Amino acid sequence: MNPLHLRSAGTSLVISFDSGEAEVIHWGADLGASLPDLAILGEAIPNSAIDATVPAGLLPQASSSWRGRPALRGHRIADGVPGYDFSVRLRASAVEFGENSAVILQSDPDAGITVESTLELHDGGLLEMRHTVTNTGTSPFQLDELATVLPVAPDAVELLDLTGRWCRERHPQRRAIQQGTWVRTGRHGRTGHDSSLLLAAGTAGFGNRHGKVWATHLAWSGNHEQFADSIADGRTMIGGSELLGPAEVVLQPNGSYTTPALFAAYSDRGLDGISEAFYSWFRNRPHHVLPAATAKAGSGKARPVVLNVWEAVYFNHDLDTLIELADSAADLGVERFVLDDGWFRGRRNDQAGLGDWYVDEGLWPAGLTPLIDAVTSRGMEFGLWVEPEMINLDSDIARAHPEWIVGPSALSHKDGGRLPLAWRHQHIIDLVNPEAWQYIFDRIDALLRENNISYLKWDQNRDLTEHGHAGRSSVHEQTLAAYRLFDELKKAHPGIEIESCSSGGARVDLGILERTDRIWGSDCNDALERQTIQRWTGLVVPPELVGGHIGPTTSHTTARTHDVSFRALTALFGHFGLEWDVRQVHGAEREELKRFIGIYKEHRGLIHSGRMVHADVAEDSLMFHGVVSQRPAAPGETAALFTLVSTKTAFAEQPGRIAVPGLEPEGNYRVEAIFPTPGDADYAHNFTQVQPPAWLAAGAEASGRFLAEVGLPMPVLNPEHALLLRFTAA
Repeated sequence: MNPLHLRSAGTSLVISFDSGEAEVIHWGADLGASLPDLAILGEAIPNSAIDATVPAGLLPQASSSWRGRPALRGHRIADGVPGYDFSVRLRASAVEFGENSAVILQSDPDAGITVESTLELHDGGLLEMRHTVTNTGTSPFQLDELATVLPVAPDAVELLDLTGRWCRERHPQRRAIQQGTWVRTGRHGRTGHDSSLLLAAGTAGFGNRHGKVWATHLAWSGNHEQFADSIADGRTMIGGSELLGPAEVVLQPNGSYTTPALFAAYSDRGLDGISEAFYSWFRNRPHHVLPAATAKAGSGKARPVVLNVWEAVYFNHDLDTLIELADSAADLGVERFVLDDGWFRGRRNDQAGLGDWYVDEGLWPAGLTPLIDAVTSRGMEFGLWVEPEMINLDSDIARAHPEWIVGPSALSHKDGGRLPLAWRHQHIIDLVNPEAWQYIFDRIDALLRENNISYLKWDQNRDLTEHGHAGRSSVHEQTLAAYRLFDELKKAHPGIEIESCSSGGARVDLGILERTDRIWGSDCNDALERQTIQRWTGLVVPPELVGGHIGPTTSHTTARTHDVSFRALTALFGHFGLEWDVRQVHGAEREELKRFIGIYKEHRGLIHSGRMVHADVAEDSLMFHGVVSQRPAAPGETAALFTLVSTKTAFAEQPGRIAVPGLEPEGNYRVEAIFPTPGDADYAHNFTQVQPPAWLAAGAEASGRFLAEVGLPMPVLNPEHALLLRFTAA
């Protein structure tokens, strides 16, 4: 077979079939239109080794003497005895070529196993891969793992991944790549607060804007593993797989299993190049929510300013109070009003009511209609919080159907079966049970049919520990059932938007983002914490899909206090909103809040369509990032928006000049501070300096090349303050 060569946006993927199996020869920089005879890549055979060249297969396998982690693990159960066909020998039997895509069929007739691999290199350079294994034998085959992997170049010597916890999601960690396997395992039954959104291998010291980087993301919302596997011959593979529970997938004859998609990107321009590949893929999806100015065929709409009432009222729902909030929100310019937890039967706290998805008649004798009418008559959309995958023992539905509660035992809770330990007083409803799934679908469907609801904040507040259906591990089926619930509700209500929230940011992955219109980055609204959370969430997820809200003056999760400007400039580079009792915001602070809402509305088209840029700043107390228009801006048009953020006291007396990356080198730009400006009451409060840089008060004009190479002298910001800059095409 001729080699397969996919090319897009500076990336090449080359697969050879000379060894008999599909072997990834190259994934990385574009190789041009023509390839040499790949025989030149024949490797030396060392002493005390297999007497053949060992391929780095698309599906690495022990039958080719691959000594690293195999892609396919499993065994056949013949006449009730397990362990047969434990080592398959897959060989390529067919290849179908598409436009920058391919389908590769590999099979082992003796073992009765075939694997079909689909690959697509998207226009922006993002590679999408998945495998489907089929049991062509006559007895069951238990699948233990089917991984999707790719090789990285020998000069990839560092590994970056992300970790975290509740209210501190997605923080980076680095390590050298050494021999052995580095595995990040997620056993939460959901993606997890500590999940690594991205696994990136790169050249020494790679950063935001420099170095070569190879990165992968597994689009799956259940148990999973991500790993880097470096074997003794010097080769390193990175990839991921669904983490299957005991006998979760047993393929009957002619049965199949398809892996979650692995998304992979290569960049020779650091991490920003990786983000560009992911953003391009997101924004080219036909169902992606785009700003109206950039929407295809006028299908998009601007991301509305949101008020979520959770940190304003918590469970204390009162119609008059909520209408006062709606009045205050409309005055500020809010465009979407979201009623959070506490509206349904028995829900006065977090210990009861989950599963009873009926409007509480005691609180809402006329239903939600009076509040919805009050909200929509003020020009705002109405949104509602739900948590359909969970159940409280203190609920009508749990009392009526205890057999719908997930547990590890073959006995249901009704019959005395053991339950997992409670988490926030809640358990999980068994969506694998068709009756339970249908009940949840019917209740949410009815809420949407009976009320003018345009938005669901869909929460999921606990891990799926000891998750079983009828005594068998069932995280795999529960995840698929949850996906089907999203899909069917979207199909029944095409206009509904859904936010994925999972105790904040515990379910952030491309699997859930195929079904939802944004994610909640974290339950933490502390702007200082959010700077890091949003930066690393934004490594993969574009800002229009990441909810970022201005919380109360003193954070409810950290007790840290920040000015409204710092909170607003943090929320600006996302899907902007408020989570605050805005009735209590008066005078100059209210006017300042209105000003920031106006800044968001003026620039959201740029923020939600442009290239995100993160400068490499030597001073570790500073972050400098922004968004640059994808096209050359017309004279007088905003071409870029940047913010300089001070997170702590600096080592040096002054930051000096900081380069402004990402602008057109030959373009001329006028730079000005949008906030703070000399006329602002808190102008001096933001800075620790006798005299500001000359350009700060009067503005300046320079070429993109000058700004990138020479930079601008920056003011001395006080810790936990920020400066917003606008670059206008001159």
